[in-house]
Amino acid sequence: MIEIPGILEDAASRRQFLQCSAYGALASALNQSRLQSAEPARANRIQSCIMLMLYGGPSHLDTWDMKPAAASEIRGEYRPIQSNVPGRIVCEHLTACSRMMDKMAVIQSMHHGLTNHNSAMYQAMIGRPASSNNEILGASRQQDFPNFGATLSYMTATGALPRTRNPLVNVALPHVMHNVTDLPGQNAGFLGGSHDPMQITDNPNQPDFRVRNLRLPAGVNESRMQARRTLQLSLDQGIGSDAENIEIDAYQKRAFELLHSDGVKTAFGIEREPEPMRNRYGRHKLGQSLLLARRLVESGVRFINVHDGIYNGQIANWDSHSNIFPRHSELLAPLDQGLSALIDDLDQRGLLESTLVIVTGEFGRSPRVNANAGRDHWPNCYSMLLAGGGVKGGAVFGSSDRNGAYPKSSPVTPGDLAATVFWRFGLDHEHEIVDPLARPFPIADGQPVRTLFPGVA
Repeated sequence: MIEIPGILEDAASRRQFLQCSAYGALASALNQSRLQSAEPARANRIQSCIMLMLYGGPSHLDTWDMKPAAASEIRGEYRPIQSNVPGRIVCEHLTACSRMMDKMAVIQSMHHGLTNHNSAMYQAMIGRPASSNNEILGASRQQDFPNFGATLSYMTATGALPRTRNPLVNVALPHVMHNVTDLPGQNAGFLGGSHDPMQITDNPNQPDFRVRNLRLPAGVNESRMQARRTLQLSLDQGIGSDAENIEIDAYQKRAFELLHSDGVKTAFGIEREPEPMRNRYGRHKLGQSLLLARRLVESGVRFINVHDGIYNGQIANWDSHSNIFPRHSELLAPLDQGLSALIDDLDQRGLLESTLVIVTGEFGRSPRVNANAGRDHWPNCYSMLLAGGGVKGGAVFGSSDRNGAYPKSSPVTPGDLAATVFWRFGLDHEHEIVDPLARPFPIADGQPVRTLFPGVA
C-alpha cells in the first residue's frame, strides 16, 4: 500500500491502529442482520451537533446551578444575576448568555462515578464508563467504544443516516486534549481509523490559520497525486481484500476525497468572515473555534467537537483546585462571548433548530470550597447546557440538592446524553454495532431525555 504523505498525521501509528481495528469494521459490515431496523420518525431530526467540552471540569455552582441561599463556603464569591427567563439566575460572569437563556436549557442533574480526568473524559465523550477510574489509561485506544462523532460517521457510511453534501462527517478542533497521554474518547475506537474525526491542531485565531491536512505535500502537485492514486489502486488489485486492506483503502479514499473537495476547503476558510463577525465571537482561540464550528455546520458537517483546553492544570484549563474564582472568571469571559455569539448567529441564519449545541465538562466541582479557595473534582452532580436542536428554551431538567452535591430529581448520565444525541439525529439508540470480537452493543447505553424536546415526534 502507498501512504499519502501530508494528509493526516501519524500515518505509521495509524497503520498499526488499523491492523488491530479493521476487523471490527468488517464484522460490522458482515453482521447487518444484527442491526436494529426500527428508527424514530425523522421529520424533525437535527442535521448537526456542536459539542463544546470545557476540559478540566467547570463549577456548576458558579455557572448554571448557583446556590445563593447556601452557606458561604458552598455558594462561593460570584453573584447571581437574573436571566431573561423569569426566575432563572446565572453567574454574573455570564451576562451575554443571561440575555438568551430563553434559547437554552440546563440539565442540573448530570452525574457519573469517575473522579479522574482521563476516565471521566472517556465517559463524557463516549457515553459509557471507562474500564477503570485510573487517572491515566493506556495510550492504545483501539479497543475503545467510538465517540459520538465516530458513531455518526459509521452510521453515515453504512446507510443508517443519509450522506450529506459534505464528505466530512466528524471534526474535532482546535487541538487534541492531553493529560500525560492523549485523553481517551477522542477517536473511533474499534470502528477503525476511517471514522476518526478530522483533527484540527491549528489555532483559528492566528492570521496564518490553515488546515495542514488539506494541503498537498511539498513537491507533490495535482498530477503527481492523481498518478499516485492510480498506482495505488492498481497495486491494491493484487494485494487482496482482507480486513486490514479494506479499512486502509477506506481511510485513503476519504483522504483523497477531502483533498479534492472545494466545499471542505471553503468551510475552513475563516478568513472569509467579515471582521465584525470575527470580533463578535471574540478574537481568542475559543471564540474563533466556535465561529469555525458554525461554518462547518453551514457546510453540512454532522458532528463538531470543540475542545476548550489542551493540557490539564490550574492555569491550563478548568481544573481549579485553588483560587477558583479569579481563574474561572478568566475562563468565563471568552465562554460567555463565544457561546452567546454562536447561539445568536445560528438562530439568525435559521440553523439553530437543526443544530444541537451541547456545553459540558467531564464533571463538575465539589460543593464546598476547599482550604486553597478552590473546588475539587465532582462527578456526583454537575450541569450541562443545551441549545437548539428542538430543545425547550428556558427549561431546566432535573435538579440538584440544596448544596449541588447530588441529583435531587431526574438524574441524567452521559449514556442518556448519547442516546439523546443519536435520537435527535433520527437514529434508534438501540441500533447495534459490533466490536472486534463480533459482540453486539447498542450505540448508546442510556435513554433519550425526550421531555426536553416537546415538539419532536
